[in-house]
Amino acid sequence: MITFILNNKTIKTSEHSGTTLLDFVRYQQRLTGTKIGCREGDCGACTLLVGTLSDDTMEYQSITSCISPIGNAHGKHIVTVEGTNLKDKLTTAQEAMKANYATQCGFCTPGFVIALTGFALSNSENNYSNAIDAISGNICRCTGYKAIEKAAHQVVEKLEHQEKNSFKWLIDNGFIPEYFESIPQRLKDIESKDLNQPKGKYVSGGTDLYVQQADNLIDNPVHLIAEKEYLKGISIEDEICTIGTNATVSDLWNHTELNSILPNLRKHLKLVSSEQIRNMASLGGNIANASPIGDMTIFFLAFNSDLTITNEKDEERSVALNNFYQGYKTYDLNDGELLKTISFKLPTAQSFFNFEKVCKRTHLDIASVNSAIHLSVENGTIAEAHVSLGGVAAIPKYLHDTSAFLTGKPLTSETILEANEMLQKEISPISDVRGTSDYKRLLARQLFFAHFTELFPNHFTLNDFVQYA
Repeated sequence: MITFILNNKTIKTSEHSGTTLLDFVRYQQRLTGTKIGCREGDCGACTLLVGTLSDDTMEYQSITSCISPIGNAHGKHIVTVEGTNLKDKLTTAQEAMKANYATQCGFCTPGFVIALTGFALSNSENNYSNAIDAISGNICRCTGYKAIEKAAHQVVEKLEHQEKNSFKWLIDNGFIPEYFESIPQRLKDIESKDLNQPKGKYVSGGTDLYVQQADNLIDNPVHLIAEKEYLKGISIEDEICTIGTNATVSDLWNHTELNSILPNLRKHLKLVSSEQIRNMASLGGNIANASPIGDMTIFFLAFNSDLTITNEKDEERSVALNNFYQGYKTYDLNDGELLKTISFKLPTAQSFFNFEKVCKRTHLDIASVNSAIHLSVENGTIAEAHVSLGGVAAIPKYLHDTSAFLTGKPLTSETILEANEMLQKEISPISDVRGTSDYKRLLARQLFFAHFTELFPNHFTLNDFVQYA
């Protein structure tokens, strides 16, 4: 029995666990403020909040409910726009949208309101940049974003004196209704044991599977693994970072130590997706999806990462990520096996990492080409190099030859130009809706050069590669 709190109501349902949360909310509970838009997680009209009780503290995150299985709501607090309503007055987020004329047809408005409410409930710093990040996955087709941005700014101004993690302050200042204070205890009282699940397709966040196979997942058994503790967590020990495959991009985003080691981490992760998807999608799912342009796969390939794989007998084996992929959507994973961890050696003071991506939409878009690089440089010589490219082959491409060529070479423009010649021989892009093969070769070259101009701005400029510009 799936049990959770929906707004102020405890839900117990025997609904198929693969049913989307959006369909349950709209059609079973008739909470129609949550809209059906793209059904791909792209527009944000179906945005909900998911509250999780952790160490007596509630943590709320926004998600797109159209690609989230209802089974993942088990033991959680789910909040729709109706669940944020106050008696006889607008909430702070609703008032900000109204005061700044940030709504016309109103179709997208509930999603924006929920996303801004989630920002107020989050542990992120109360600044305008973070508020805009919070609504980066919400699309409006008629109002114009400047009005919505002004509404976000008004919310930020009211949050300036917020007491963090204080439901009372948020209630007193009109962000959320009073019943939120009772949620932690009510979740404790819910019997939230693991669901008894039949054998079926493994699903974690579901952000890609539900785009491709929603009807199949709704009608057939699924085995939800998003809450499996042994697949969670991020640890750093002996200069090795080990990440559970259930970890999300938001888990990386919020990891203090990892951000101190990789100061540009959030800048890179902003390119991956919207906040809603960063909150949902598992890193293991990104790898197992085997998309030739999977952003986090390209990211981890450049770190020369290793995978730990486990099976139903708790037997484990390891495989290098750069040897994991065998062909288009095929990889070294047997029936009954799961990806358990991703591990990589942390950068040192002499090493440099960068991630680049080109796509048509800044947030939440599939890359035309993406790329990452990790270099160790000692006394002007490249001691170690790992380069990866997406969108240029049938698999997420680790450039074995280019990486080997760079290793041991002086860090000069001549080396980089020669390495590009090697790179072009290693890739084999095809023409598709995201660009012609020639265009993708151009992007691969320019992103490769961009790594060096970004990482070594005092050594290289675009003029050093002007013959290719």
